[in-house]
Amino acid sequence: MGSARVVETVRNLKRFLIAEGYHIILEEQIAALIPGHGLQVSSVKMMGEMCDLVVVVGGDGSLLGAARELAKSDVPLLGVNRGRLGFLTDISPAELEEKISAVLAGDYIQERRFLLDVAVKRDGEPIAYGTGLNDIVLHPGKSTRMIGFDLWIEGQFVYSQRSDGLIVSTPTGSTAYSLSAGGPLLHPKLDAIALVPMFPHTLSSRPIVVDGKSEIKIMIGEGNEIYPQVSCDGQQHIPVAPGDTVSISKKPQKVRLIHPTSHNFYETCREKLGWAHNLVNER
Repeated sequence: MGSARVVETVRNLKRFLIAEGYHIILEEQIAALIPGHGLQVSSVKMMGEMCDLVVVVGGDGSLLGAARELAKSDVPLLGVNRGRLGFLTDISPAELEEKISAVLAGDYIQERRFLLDVAVKRDGEPIAYGTGLNDIVLHPGKSTRMIGFDLWIEGQFVYSQRSDGLIVSTPTGSTAYSLSAGGPLLHPKLDAIALVPMFPHTLSSRPIVVDGKSEIKIMIGEGNEIYPQVSCDGQQHIPVAPGDTVSISKKPQKVRLIHPTSHNFYETCREKLGWAHNLVNER
C-alpha cells in the first residue's frame, strides 16, 4: 500500500476529485503517506459510516482488506489497480479520470459478493473468529507435515483426509489461491462454495462445489502432531490445535463492488489468465 505508485495515483485522484468539487476523506494509513494533504482523515471502519463511495487504490489484496472491514456498512467499493492481476481492482491508472467520472455520474455496474465467516472452537467454546472475501484456508503454517481432519457439510460426514489442508473458496476467490490448487472457476453470480483439497494423500480426492448456504465443519484430528493455521484471505491467521473445530458459513452481509460498465468477467479471465483470443477467425 505504501508504494510510490500507489501514492502517485492517490495524489492524482485527490487533485481530480477536489477539482470536481467532491469532499474527500483519506484512510489514516494513506494519509500518513501524503504529508500536508489538508483533508479529513478516518479509520477504515469509520469510512463505512461517513462515505458514499470508497475508492481503493492498490492490488486485489488491498480491496480484500477493505471488503472485510466495510461489508457491514454496505458502502460501495471501487478499485483502482496498482497491483499485479487486478481481478477486483479493475480501473487502470491511465483511465482514472475517465472511468471515475463515469462512475460518479451513475454509469456503472454493481455487484454484491458474499463473504465467509469462520469460527474456531476448542472444547466447545469459541476462541477465534475471522472473515474472508476470497477464502478460508486450513494449512500447516510453517510445518511441512500433513494435517489429518474430518470434513462435514450441513451436518453430514463427507470424508476423513490427510493433506496439506483445505481451501474453502467463494466465487470471488475461485480466481485466486483456489485456482492455483486446481479448483474450479466459479462465476461471481453463483451462490456456491468450492472446497479444494491441497495435495491430498489420495488420488481420488477432488474439489467439491456445494450450495453457498452450506455450513462447513472441519474437525482437526486429535492425532495431529502439528498445530495448523486457518487463514482468511491470506491476511488474517488463526492458530488451531488438534481437537479444534473450524466452522465456516456465509456472512449475513455482502460487499458491494462497483465496476465500470465495460467490466466483463470472461474478458477479465481472458486477459488475466491468458486464455486464447478468437482463434476461430484467425487465418
